[in-house]
Amino acid sequence: DAPKVPDPRGDSDGPRRGSLCERHCAAINNVQGDLAELGCHLHRPRGPPATSTPSCCQQHSEEVCESCVVKTTLTAENAVEANKLSNNYKFGFKKWKSHVTARPWEDRSEIVKELYSDLNIVRASGGSTLTCGNVLYLLLFGWWLSLLYVLVAAVMFITIMGAPYGRLCWDLAGYFLWPFGKVIQKVEVPKSHQAGEAGVGESSALLGGPTPLRWHPRCWVGTGYWHHASTAAWLCLGYPVLALAHGLVCVTAWLLIILIPVAKLSARAASRVLPLPPQRVLIRPLRMVSDPGQGQAPTPCSGGILGDPPVPLQTEVPLEGEVILCCYRAANPYYYKYAVDGINVFAVNLLPLVLVTLVLGYVDSPNHLTGSAVKFTLALLSIMPLSYYIGMAIASISAQSNFAVGAVVNATFGSITELTFYITALIKGSREGNRCYAEVVKSALTGTLVGCVLFVPGLCMVIGGIRHQEQRFNSRSAGVSSALLFLSVGGVFAPTLFSKVYGKLVCGECHNVTQNPLGHYLCHNCHFDLMDNNGTLYYSHVQPLVYTVSILLPAAYLIGLFFTLKTHTHIYDIHISDCHMPGHHHSAVVHWSRWRALVILLLSTLCMSACADLATEHISPILTNSTISQYFIGVTVLAMVPELPEIVNGIQFALQNNLSLSIEIGNCIAVQVCMLQIPILVLFTIFYPTNFTLVFSDLHVYASMFSVVLMNYIFMDGKCDYFQGTVLVMVYFILLAVYFFAPSPSGC
Repeated sequence: DAPKVPDPRGDSDGPRRGSLCERHCAAINNVQGDLAELGCHLHRPRGPPATSTPSCCQQHSEEVCESCVVKTTLTAENAVEANKLSNNYKFGFKKWKSHVTARPWEDRSEIVKELYSDLNIVRASGGSTLTCGNVLYLLLFGWWLSLLYVLVAAVMFITIMGAPYGRLCWDLAGYFLWPFGKVIQKVEVPKSHQAGEAGVGESSALLGGPTPLRWHPRCWVGTGYWHHASTAAWLCLGYPVLALAHGLVCVTAWLLIILIPVAKLSARAASRVLPLPPQRVLIRPLRMVSDPGQGQAPTPCSGGILGDPPVPLQTEVPLEGEVILCCYRAANPYYYKYAVDGINVFAVNLLPLVLVTLVLGYVDSPNHLTGSAVKFTLALLSIMPLSYYIGMAIASISAQSNFAVGAVVNATFGSITELTFYITALIKGSREGNRCYAEVVKSALTGTLVGCVLFVPGLCMVIGGIRHQEQRFNSRSAGVSSALLFLSVGGVFAPTLFSKVYGKLVCGECHNVTQNPLGHYLCHNCHFDLMDNNGTLYYSHVQPLVYTVSILLPAAYLIGLFFTLKTHTHIYDIHISDCHMPGHHHSAVVHWSRWRALVILLLSTLCMSACADLATEHISPILTNSTISQYFIGVTVLAMVPELPEIVNGIQFALQNNLSLSIEIGNCIAVQVCMLQIPILVLFTIFYPTNFTLVFSDLHVYASMFSVVLMNYIFMDGKCDYFQGTVLVMVYFILLAVYFFAPSPSGC
């Protein structure tokens, strides 16, 4: 029972149904949605608060109130983002967490703003520079980068004419050894230097006073012969080596992700600092000085003791010149949120892996450079970023299109990742006459079903339960997916159960244990033969049943779409707010336009086909030489690796206390496996005969049915915690252990 809350309108003495509604509202308000708030939307006419009419709960019955308080309001920055959020709650649509439009800069948190800021901002106080990340920079890059600058400085001094650049490299050696708390500025050259004049003294714009004339190597860089000779020596001997070193540091730090500030530092140094003339580069440390001004508000960097008068601190920075580099931290753990043109940094870093996989796989066909195991691993890893790009493209197209286009795109490309691999494996098995590929495909189908029913929601419950003590979800929408899942599992395994009842048991070898012809026999490698009497049972009974099921399952899927998206949309109770982000009015700036998303979708699908071909090409040695059961390889690696982007999306939804979408991600994939992917594979075998038959082993049947029953039992009450998630995850690992120790399927 929800606790009673005071009525803000002062109507505490009103009817009982009104107080009951308010209590339901108070309970429902505790649940947060994706970028949204879940509240009681009472149908009140607009008007001043003093003249507002009574709520629906005071006008209608408690049943009306019950349907009123469970509506979810989603607030979005623009109409495109609102359409994407609405699609997340639609059955059959891909659930996508990332934004498909650029978020307004003022609406982002300070942590995220710091991720995208350039390293040319001088802050009031950077804090202590002695951090673990800065020490890591010193150990990985700082010492050898500084040493390289010293060597280049020595070379430039030896050339005589490059002495000014040698002095610059000497100063930069100290900077890159420990660049934190220091600033590099581009200063203006005094007119006397530009004109090449020499006098008794010169006025320093930086120090603000006259300085005595003295010989300085940088004074050699002026106009005329020495200027051109010095620049030529620098461009030939110094700059290429240092630019290459900074490029290596930039790539390495970018791949490590948390060290992206180091990558920005190196890129900015190579592009903005090294091309400058030496006399225009100024390096000096930042010093904190107290502000003598009175009456200023205390700042977080005052550093005083409680009770002392505030002493605001400011950073002493030269007023002349442009700040080029100013770095305080080498590492930032929040860079996992970093995105480039809407693409997460992990997907960006894994994209070159696709190119390496394709080049290595098709150029090195005889396996001279690497073996089949390495190529198979690279092909599987390449599927992950391609799955991300396909998901991003589908979400972008759906958010910018009407419902019909979005439904067609999701139905066509929603399962393209898995189907590409399955069809490629079946074609290869048919060409080689190897039944093992068909068994691996069945294991991958079962592994996807079991993993999405147990592991994906269980993991989301555990991770979300760490932050939220109890999480609630829409049990009615989960019930629709559960009903379709029961129907699909029953339909998929109906031919298997039929073969168990009417098939003929055939064993490979039998031994008489009691030496009595009428005694007990011990048999091995037994299976139900469907090809007895020239395959009469299979072709006359099992095959027509398979075709019937393959027609009924997609029809049931379409009925489910029509039910949830047309006639009974209220079960999801989604309302997109008309006022997107109060206080801000922004037009949609999409990351990918529809045409760009379509091109990326097609290219990603093409690359996915190539990677799937390489994976199936090099999986044969692993299946034949590995001591691990082929069941285990199919259930784990081949089933769950393509679903990693979906798992990440589910975890992000769970952390935002939106477990409904986390559960729907797993249920939607499981339903698509049974109602779309398997019928498509059956349809494919009609036009291209393969060894794939819709008859699964007993292990697949028992694991799938047990998983579906357990999932429905856990989701019965519409709420869960980390303990229930732990149960689902543990059951999943128990099933993996069963597959690991199971003998290989027949034909492998």
